[in-house]
Amino acid sequence: MDKLREMEVFVAIVDRGSLKAASEKLGMSTPAVSRALHSLEGRLGTQLLARTTRTVRPTDAGTAYVDACRAVLDTIADAEATISADHHNPVGTLTVSAPVLFGQRFIAPLINAYVRRFPDVAVNAVYVDRTTRLLEDGVDIAIRIGHLGDSSTFAVPLGFVRRRTYAAPGYLAAHGEPLHPRELVDHHCVSFTGVTLPGEWSYYENGTRLPVRLQPRMTVDLAPAAVMAAVDCVGVTQLLSYQAASEVIDGSLHPILTAFEPEPTPVSLLHVERRGASGKIRAFVEFVTETLRRNVHLQYAESVIHGPGPASAASPAGASSAGQ
Repeated sequence: MDKLREMEVFVAIVDRGSLKAASEKLGMSTPAVSRALHSLEGRLGTQLLARTTRTVRPTDAGTAYVDACRAVLDTIADAEATISADHHNPVGTLTVSAPVLFGQRFIAPLINAYVRRFPDVAVNAVYVDRTTRLLEDGVDIAIRIGHLGDSSTFAVPLGFVRRRTYAAPGYLAAHGEPLHPRELVDHHCVSFTGVTLPGEWSYYENGTRLPVRLQPRMTVDLAPAAVMAAVDCVGVTQLLSYQAASEVIDGSLHPILTAFEPEPTPVSLLHVERRGASGKIRAFVEFVTETLRRNVHLQYAESVIHGPGPASAASPAGASSAGQ
């Protein structure tokens, strides 16, 4: 194994806190990670990590060496980024993360178009309903639904989604349409845990939060399951607006209690702050931002996202929200 790879392995072990976690990050087997560490320590003639059955921590020599490794690896990364900085002809591998359903409906088609437009870029697309840590998980671009926190990333605003309540026309015909959130206690409800607490849905009335306690008829942890249950007249459900966009368009679901909806939730594209963004990242940011904001589906008032105006420069923001 070459010296640079051994450095990458050592840094990954320190960052992740175990050989197994480092192997998952690097796509290597745990024995291969162990061999790389042993080779590195043998070549340097010193112990870099103090290991017990439960913990791994750098020795004094390891603490000094990991800083040197980071400097070398950062220098190489910056040099490669400079070479590939032409965003009109980007090269390299780009890792993109997005929430599962949003990714399937809106990001996957854009990734496909991006790959067709830029043949020298390979894309690793990761669709997960959890908060992706860009640096720790090796992600270049993350699509995030929610409010953002610290300034470890750049955020490009893409638009907004709403937390909205839905019911099928057949259900409303049989049970009537609730005109106030408190009337939901008399209705069958389907709670999707990715958006709401199972026994409490949130609304707003006259600028004040209005929690409504419920006894759900059904509780699910997948948005498509909640959509299907609502379409099949099991009950009323609460979702993020894009999750029921297709069903609203075809008339199988109808938004209700819209006057009591919470404030819209922002959708952002995040990337790690660097001295200079690589060409592959710049190209993707420009391509996705432009396309998402003009997508006709995202402008449909009852469906998905009400995007802002033309693309704007990235502004510092953080990454503290969970995707749906």
